[in-house]
Order: sequence, then C-alpha cells, then structure tokens
Amino acid sequence: MGPGGRAGSQIDAAPPPVRPAAGEPPLMRADFLDRHSRLDSPIHRLPAGVKLIAAVTLATAAVAIPRSQALWLAVLSAPPLIVAAVSRVPWKFLAGRMLLLEPLVIAMAALLLLQPDGGRAFLFLLARTSLCLFTMILLAGTTPFDDLLQVLRKLRVPALLVTTLALMYRYLFVLIDESQRMKRARMSRTFVNRRTRSWRVSATIIGLLFLRASERAERIYDAMCARGWR
Repeated sequence: MGPGGRAGSQIDAAPPPVRPAAGEPPLMRADFLDRHSRLDSPIHRLPAGVKLIAAVTLATAAVAIPRSQALWLAVLSAPPLIVAAVSRVPWKFLAGRMLLLEPLVIAMAALLLLQPDGGRAFLFLLARTSLCLFTMILLAGTTPFDDLLQVLRKLRVPALLVTTLALMYRYLFVLIDESQRMKRARMSRTFVNRRTRSWRVSATIIGLLFLRASERAERIYDAMCARGWR
C-alpha cells in the first residue's frame, strides 16, 4: 500500500478468482458469490453500469408497488426470469442462493401475521422481497464483483462504503472456511447426534465466529492504518 490515502484505492479491487486446491471444499473460493459472472452470454457482455442501474430500477419499482396492485409484481418478475434464461447462469445456483437467504426474508415477513389481515400482507411482502432478492442475486451472478465496485466509484458512492464492500467480499470466504473448520472439529468430538445438542453447539460456534471476526477486523484495520490508509 502506498502512503497517504492511496491504499484505499487498492483495497477497492476484489481479489481475482482462484482455483480450489485438491480436496478443498467447493465454498473455499474467492469467487463463490459470483462464480458464474464470467460466462460468455449477451447478458454478461453488457456494461456493469447498465446492469446495476437496471437492477436498482426494477427493485425500486417493486418496492413502490402498493398492495392493491400486487399483480404488477408478476409483470416485474418476467424480466429477471428472461435475463436468467439468456445469461445461462445455472438455475440450481440461483435457487441455492435464494434458499440460503429466503429464511431471513420469511422471518421478517412473518411479523405481519400478527396484524389484522396479516396473511395477505405477509404474502405480498414475501413476494416483493423475494423478487428484489432474486434480482440482486442475478446481478451478482452476471457481473464480476470488482466491476460493480468500479461502477459504484464512478457513481460517486462514498469511498468508505465501497471499501467496506470490498473488504467484506475479500474476507467473507475466509470466515466461511473458518466456520467449516469449526464445524468439522465439533463433529469429530461429538458422538451423540441429538438435535438439541446440535443447535446448542451451533449457537456456540456462531458466537465464537463473531468474536473471531471482530478480532480479525481490528487487526486488519490496525494493519491498514500502519500502512498509511485513511
């Protein structure tokens, strides 16, 4: 890193894709979030800025639709499905990312069930949020992450936010690898397969992972400051 504030510009670039070593878990890749973003298709060849603006516009339109006009969500869902088919990003990949994040969406929308007429509100919010989520997953699946960072910088997004996103992408796969190693260590030391015990241990692993991530973030920040990052 260079002196002064130049170090931040180098951090904003996402790491290049790497091939996993023999026997390495498939998630231990620097591009596991956008591993299909470098395919050759008409969608992949579009400028990253065009795709980002289109995705944000569609998500904004979905959020602006009132519940009384919920059928418009079906109309808005057509473009992402067509783009997904043309891009040739595997449907299994898209579905896997949706299933990974959908429980959080369901948990947030489930709060509406406590209100009068909460069933319709729950289904509407679930459909709208799922559409936005699928659109962003499709954007990440067709656009390399470093290209998105370049577009954000050109759009004058605050440098601190861009740097935070770059660091999040850079170290997310490290945290996942660490959680996998902790899970394997737990499995090798636990011979009783009880669901209650498994949940308790999983909660402990999540807590330890949070503490380690916090400590790692402090060390990274200290190292960046020592090298002149501002």
